[in-house]
Parts: sequence; structure tokens; C-alpha cells
Amino acid sequence: MANPAVRCYVAVMVSFLTTILLPIAIGAVAIVLLLGLVNMLRGGSPNRSQNLMRMRVLLQFVAIVITMVTIWVMGR
Repeated sequence: MANPAVRCYVAVMVSFLTTILLPIAIGAVAIVLLLGLVNMLRGGSPNRSQNLMRMRVLLQFVAIVITMVTIWVMGR
């Protein structure tokens, strides 16, 4: 059985990841995706579209890592 202090720490960590960090990461991905779509629909700069796409892919990676860390911590 785990130490009660460790269980409390894990509970706080899971709560922080699921209620704060993960929604921020997903929201950032959504905002960059929408900015890219708006830029494309307005006929904006192809360089800006490319940069937004790269940023979106990076943010998606971060969101997936946060999700995997959350799942890992919940399993402890």
C-alpha cells in the first residue's frame, strides 16, 4: 500500500493535469487550428499557414504527452 502522502500528491497531480493543463493544451491546439483555417479562407500568406501548421503539430504532440502522463499518473 502506498504512503498516504504519496496518494494525496498523486491525486493533486491528476486533478491539476485533468482540470487545468490538459484543457489548456487542447484549447491551444484548437485556437491555432482555427487561425490556420481563417488564414487559408482569407487567402493569407502561405508562409503563415505553414508556420501555423507546424505550431499545431507541435501543440498536438504536447497535448498527447500531457494525456499520456495523466494516464500514467492515474495508474499509480
